[in-house]
Amino acid sequence: MGSDIAVAALAVLAYMTVLFVVALFKKDNSIVDIGWGPGFILVAALTFFFWRGTTARQLLANGFVCVWALRLAVHIAVRNRGRGENYRYANWRRSWGRWFVLRSFFQIFMLQGLSLLLIVAPVILVNRPGNEGLRLLDFIGAAVWVLGFLFEAVGDYQLRAFKRDPANKGKIMDRGLWRFTRHPNYFGEALMWWGIFVIALSVPGGWPAIISPLVITGLLLRVSGVTLLEKKYAGNAAYAEYVRRTSAFVPWFPKR
Repeated sequence: MGSDIAVAALAVLAYMTVLFVVALFKKDNSIVDIGWGPGFILVAALTFFFWRGTTARQLLANGFVCVWALRLAVHIAVRNRGRGENYRYANWRRSWGRWFVLRSFFQIFMLQGLSLLLIVAPVILVNRPGNEGLRLLDFIGAAVWVLGFLFEAVGDYQLRAFKRDPANKGKIMDRGLWRFTRHPNYFGEALMWWGIFVIALSVPGGWPAIISPLVITGLLLRVSGVTLLEKKYAGNAAYAEYVRRTSAFVPWFPKR
């Protein structure tokens, strides 16, 4: 049963290597952010067709992944258009010096590839044969996923509209969903993978898939999401006040 995991791992290795070569040519490692979502579609499609089976649960989980991945890829591509390399990668390009190429390959592309494999685990399990008929957990997981998708998509839309208004230059976004959580898009992304994990619980041996939501939630909270982004606002009095009254991740009513 591990052959599908091996296929997925080899596909991710090849995919991330291609992205790495493209990034070298373009001198822009931000390409990995745009390629993040399509990598999930690649693994979902390969494992879906690997077993040549089609169940309602498989269509549900794979459909959710494709919708999430395509929306995220388009959103990041539009956001990054004309901006050059993301500040994180630009800083690493300067600080890593002559080791930049090697460290980029392993610390950016391969590390993200490993994270991708861990996060997509529920989909690989769902795509295995012998998983007939939708159960209550599938509907619960679907509801959780839809709620997460709304938080991510609406949060991104609200932030984009806020930034496009010249009157908001230098201001902190604290409206809409951003009034209840400082990171509605990150919360939504984590929630979607918790939803897919719940769907995976309907298949035999689905519990190990909990690695998926744990990894993505940990990354968003401690590595590439909340912690990293909020470092940009260190010393900003307006943002400090926003932090005081607004939940960091899970939505809640603002403090007075």
